[in-house]
Amino acid sequence: MASVNTVSKLVKDNPLQTAQRVVIKIGSALLVDAETGQLRNDWLKSLAKDIAAQKRQGRDVVVVSSGSIALGRRVLGLSDGSLPLDQAQAAAAVGQIRLARAYEEFLAPYGINTAQVLLTLDDSANRRRYLNSRATFGALLSHGVVPIVNENDTVATDEIRFGDNDRLAAQVASMAGADVLVLLSDVDGFYSANPKTDPTARKFETVMKITPELEAMAGDAGTAAAKGGMKTKLMAAKTAMRAGCAMAIMEGNQHEPLAALQAGTACSWFLAATNPQAARKQWIAGMKPRGTIIVDAGAVAALQSGKSLLSAGVVSVTGTFERGDPVRIADAQNNECARGLVGYSSSESKAISGCHSAEIASVLGYAGRAALVHRDDMVI
Repeated sequence: MASVNTVSKLVKDNPLQTAQRVVIKIGSALLVDAETGQLRNDWLKSLAKDIAAQKRQGRDVVVVSSGSIALGRRVLGLSDGSLPLDQAQAAAAVGQIRLARAYEEFLAPYGINTAQVLLTLDDSANRRRYLNSRATFGALLSHGVVPIVNENDTVATDEIRFGDNDRLAAQVASMAGADVLVLLSDVDGFYSANPKTDPTARKFETVMKITPELEAMAGDAGTAAAKGGMKTKLMAAKTAMRAGCAMAIMEGNQHEPLAALQAGTACSWFLAATNPQAARKQWIAGMKPRGTIIVDAGAVAALQSGKSLLSAGVVSVTGTFERGDPVRIADAQNNECARGLVGYSSSESKAISGCHSAEIASVLGYAGRAALVHRDDMVI
C-alpha cells in the first residue's frame, strides 16, 4: 500500500491537476451491458457528475465514446460477434442517435450542452479537414460545450478508418490541443504482460519514452466488445506525446473516474516532453512551405506582437497552395519572419490581398474567416 507521502506526491505531480483541456476515451464495455445490450445508466450518470466537476474547476472536456454499434445491434436484432460492413454501419447509425441522446440527457441537469462530432481518418490526415475540425472543436469549447466524438462508422470504410477509438482519441487530443488524454481500460495501467494471466507482470507507473521493448510487451484486445488492446494504446500514447499531451491508462469501471485520477488512483502516465502549444509550433516549423506571402511593415510588427496575419497587410502571394498548407511569411525584402498554415488557397489569398476583413465576402462571393494565417497556426 502506498504511503501518505507517496500519494501526496502522486497528486502533486499529477498532470490532470494543471490541465486546461482533457480528452477522455470511453470504451463500449463501460457504456453498454454485455448481457442486455443496454446502457449502464448508473455509470454514465456518475460520469456526467464527473465531467461537471471538471468543468467547474475550469477545464474543457472532450469525450471520445464507443458504444454506437453495441447499442444498435441489439435494436436491430443482430447476432453477437463480427458483423459485415453494411450491418455494422447500420447498427452504428441506429446506436449513435441513442448514444448522443444519453449524453445529452445526463449532462443537461448540470447545465452542460453537448455536441455530436463524427470523424474519419481523412479528417485528421487531410490538413484542410484537420484545420476545419480543429476550428470546430475550438468554437464548441469556447461556448462551454462538451463534444461527444466517435468514428463516423456509418460512412467509414477500411481505408479511411482509425479502426479503434484509442487512436481516434489521441488524434482528437492533438486536434483540440488537449493537455491530458485519459484512456479508460479494463486494467489499471500498462504492464509488462497481461496481469490477469501472469502474476509476475510488472506495472509501469510513469513512461517518458516508448521504446521497442515496451512495444514488444503490448498484447491484443482483452474483451469481445473492445477493438483496442495495449498495442493500440501505445500507438495512441505516441501520437499524444508528440502533440505535447500527457496520457493516462486507468481502470475505468469505477464511478467518477476523472475525480479518482485527480486524487491519485492507480494508473500509468505517459508524459510528454513539451506542451501542446510548443509541440504544435515545432510541427509547423518543420513543414516544407508551399508558397510565400509577402507582407508590409505593419503586418510584420503585428506578427511580432503575437497577432494573426490579416489580408490587409498582404503585399503579394507566390506559389500554389490550398487551405491548410504551410507557407512562408516574409517582409518586403523577402526575409522570412514567420511560417504557418494558411487559411485560404493561393488564388483566394491573391484575390483578397490588401483587403480589409469586411471586404472579403464581397471579393470572394462568400463569407470568409478574418485571419489569413491564425496566430495559433503560426510560428515566428
